[in-house]
Amino acid sequence: MFGLFRKKPERYFSDEEKQKIVAAIQSAEQQTSGEVRIFIENKCAYVNPLHRAQELFFNLKMDATAERNGVLVYIAMKDRQLAVFGDEGIHRKVGSAFWDEEVKKMLSEFRQQHYAEGLATIIEDIGAALAHHFPYDKKGDKNELPDDIVFGK
Repeated sequence: MFGLFRKKPERYFSDEEKQKIVAAIQSAEQQTSGEVRIFIENKCAYVNPLHRAQELFFNLKMDATAERNGVLVYIAMKDRQLAVFGDEGIHRKVGSAFWDEEVKKMLSEFRQQHYAEGLATIIEDIGAALAHHFPYDKKGDKNELPDDIVFGK
């Protein structure tokens, strides 16, 4: 599924693809008070990637958003694992079925080697869900978390 296994995580994407992913995050966040982050590493430290995503979510202090509406998209490239973890505010609104469906969509894109496109698509979908439940407020909204891609080992 992933054809780029011997690279460092930050080299899985070209600069243009990284910009596309960050632009998708910024575009999504312009419609919502929610926050989206991407974390990419080579290997998952756990059997279940959702457990790793949850650990990273809290390590990145994504639970510090005012409305508890942060979402982390996690990918372990060499291990071919991924997960999406949403904080309690957004999870209560969309439920596990939404996250499972987004993972399926991303896997479908990845199977076609559309890595950046797959990430951009899931970011758009997550952004739409966040915008529906946590619309952008011009008066009080601020970007609570960085929009950059986080690369692990």
